[in-house]
Amino acid sequence: MRPARTVVCLLGVGALALAGCSTGGAAGSGGTLVDGKTFTMSVATDPGNLDPIQTVLSVTRGVDRFLYSRLVEVQNDGSVKSGLAAKWTADTHTATFTLRRGLTCDDGSPLTAKDVADNISYLGDAKNKSPLTGLWVTPGTTATADEASRTVTVKSGSADPFLLLNIGTVSIVCGKGLHDPKLLAKGGAGTGMFKVSEIVPNDHYTLTRRKDFTWGPGDWNPKQKGLPDKVVVKVISNETTAANLMLSGELNAVSVNGPDQQRLSAQKLFHADVRSPFGQLFFNQADGRATKDEAVRKALVQALDLARVGKVLTDSRGTPATGLVTVAPNPCRVNTVQGTVPGFDAAAAKAGLTAAGWTVGPGGTRVKGGKKLSLTVLYQTGIGSTAAAAAELVQQTWHKLGVDVKLKAIDSTGLNEVLFSSGNWDVSMSPITTGLPSTIVPFVSGAVPPKGTNFSHIDNADYAKHVQQAMTMAGNKGCGEWAAAEKALYRNVDVVSYVDSMVPTFGKNAKFISNDGIDPASIRMYQ
Repeated sequence: MRPARTVVCLLGVGALALAGCSTGGAAGSGGTLVDGKTFTMSVATDPGNLDPIQTVLSVTRGVDRFLYSRLVEVQNDGSVKSGLAAKWTADTHTATFTLRRGLTCDDGSPLTAKDVADNISYLGDAKNKSPLTGLWVTPGTTATADEASRTVTVKSGSADPFLLLNIGTVSIVCGKGLHDPKLLAKGGAGTGMFKVSEIVPNDHYTLTRRKDFTWGPGDWNPKQKGLPDKVVVKVISNETTAANLMLSGELNAVSVNGPDQQRLSAQKLFHADVRSPFGQLFFNQADGRATKDEAVRKALVQALDLARVGKVLTDSRGTPATGLVTVAPNPCRVNTVQGTVPGFDAAAAKAGLTAAGWTVGPGGTRVKGGKKLSLTVLYQTGIGSTAAAAAELVQQTWHKLGVDVKLKAIDSTGLNEVLFSSGNWDVSMSPITTGLPSTIVPFVSGAVPPKGTNFSHIDNADYAKHVQQAMTMAGNKGCGEWAAAEKALYRNVDVVSYVDSMVPTFGKNAKFISNDGIDPASIRMYQ
């Protein structure tokens, strides 16, 4: 059976995000860099299995960021710097990476070009059932190695308009890790700046810096002052508790989505901010679900004052959503939401449900063919009290429409299970964060679980048509088609984006860059 999948980089599952910009000072540091310190950060849920080949969960990817390196490092402005690779070339079908000299694994053995090529070929083979296959690496992708020139040549299984960014940013494991999933589950066979020294599930993970690590982004200096010797990742599910620990000096980094932002901001702490899609709605269109009917989905959306829901969800700190892609490299920056998502119209919502055959029955709940209009609505825990408040507002609004709504609070692991295994849901309020329009394709089209990741069972021919065209165009040349594809999803009410949030990761006595999780090479410790 294919392993359970999860939505790309679920927002709010820890101090992790796909991109960010830094601002503020290092509070209490006095501006003096110091060596030998421990960098302590919090995550809202346990990262679980650390195998980077078998996860797209953001909390796990954020920890893996410390343990496994990538061929290239994408910066917040979309530029690309060297990682494991010193140089590279790419089009839509072929990419070539020349590795740096002196690359080693966490056990001191050399990382070879063959190791890297085997990583990519493994991910390109659908038989290995990695969730990265079809997401970052197209099925059928293969790679070959030339040890003499330290060169890895990649042939994509199909046209990939973002081949460099996709192949270049997968986590690379050492050769023996490909044959030992148990080793990877514990964070072994690493190529990154740190290695695991202790794991206490649901409590903390301790990582120790590798003194032989020299391949940080670009011309990164491994001897610079202020690099931490250790990293401790603490699992703290309550955001207020994490904020308190930050203020007391027990944490160096914490990501905060809810109202605790205000008191941390008041301390003028350093923070790296990320624009993330916070307000999105997905509808289960599997057979037998009321939300399979476009008329029902449209009526549900029309009944909501999405601006009001967005204010509640973000504690009035959000900004209107403009599209599915919000973070770097984000090559296509077009507003696809405006004019395509149904507007607030309570009267039209009632009329739409009635026209679809859902009439008001005893007790005010709508019925059709003797079946009540009952919906299970998922919202994610670990992102502050605002998520529950917004879900309750949605519940109250839809109740007035004649819909029986059961709210289900769920953590990231539980969400993974429900969306990709049990399928027992109707509406999900948990968003997807991504930096490329191609990344979301398998989540909103194609095969459904357990054979694929199209958890909403979306079948939108117009979307598929524009994606097919866009996939033949390299980089931003396909932006017009990608924009048309997104609009097709919104027009069909397959997905609804309504508010984005600037989510800060605060730092105390430390500075860092947030880019698909905290970039370990960017951390600097202060007195």
